[in-house]
Amino acid sequence: MKSRINELKEEISRMAAANADELEALRIKYLSKKGQISELFNDFRNVANEDKREVGQMLNELKNAAQDKINELKDAFANAASPEEKTDLTRTADPLKLGTRHPLSLTKNAIIEIFARIGFTIAEGPEIEDDWHVFGALNFAPEHPARDMQDTFFIEQNPDIILRTHTSSVQTRVMTTQKPPIRMVFPGRVYRNEAISYRAHCFFHQVEGLYIDKNVSFADLKQALMYFAKEMFGEDTQIRLRPSYFPFTEPSAEMDISCNICGGKGCPFCKHTGWVEILGCGMVDPNVLENCGIDSKVYSGYAFGMGVERITNLKYQVKDLRMFSENDVRFLQQFESAL
Repeated sequence: MKSRINELKEEISRMAAANADELEALRIKYLSKKGQISELFNDFRNVANEDKREVGQMLNELKNAAQDKINELKDAFANAASPEEKTDLTRTADPLKLGTRHPLSLTKNAIIEIFARIGFTIAEGPEIEDDWHVFGALNFAPEHPARDMQDTFFIEQNPDIILRTHTSSVQTRVMTTQKPPIRMVFPGRVYRNEAISYRAHCFFHQVEGLYIDKNVSFADLKQALMYFAKEMFGEDTQIRLRPSYFPFTEPSAEMDISCNICGGKGCPFCKHTGWVEILGCGMVDPNVLENCGIDSKVYSGYAFGMGVERITNLKYQVKDLRMFSENDVRFLQQFESAL
């Protein structure tokens, strides 16, 4: 019996299985009630008394070796299983759907990417600002209506600390800390004390731009905005500039694009004019340059600013601004293909 036990031990050490069925067959062959090891246990009663202690120990070692080998092969099969055969017990029972970028993020990134092609970099600043960066440095008169509580959110009634009303505050920070040439865009969220409706909100998003260098002209501004309009809305897009007024630019203008819905022919969206306003712009007022420590006799520049929601409305024809902040999954799922 000792020789038989040693033979089986050697056989078990070399045991291998290609799949779970072969492994089960080996288990039955050696460890089942009618298996070869069980038969040896049944023959144990015929062993001489002086050998029972030694043979009994050998049988137990054989059985343990067979069980360990079976377990080893079973673990090897489990580790080699394909991902489809594994079960992640930490996952939710419901299938997880892939998300998508918010339509405002899609539009903002597109705007930034277009201006990046012509050399504009990005700068960002704080949303809680002081009066000088938001108004004072930008040529706003002390009695300007934008400084009233009806238009601006103040922090704890402090007349000097506010939620920024435009990302122009980042322009002033850049102009006071960097020397020209400056060519940057400034994306961010801004706040104004307005009633919430389908066409207005108390917070929204802007992308503003600033270019300061020697001999910058209004023609440079027009060329940059023409490039942006055609890249964003299509090669057939036309622009027009209408005189306007902003405290921080002189001369100032508002820019319209030909309606991308009717092609400029006139429709309800453009109020049958064929044109849609998208941004304000102008040459940086010399007073603003001087306020920020830039010599207005040496340098000139232009600035522009647009609402991201406005551009998104035009691009995706979303008619209610409130949709952007209500987190309605049905609305957001429409932009899965726009990644």
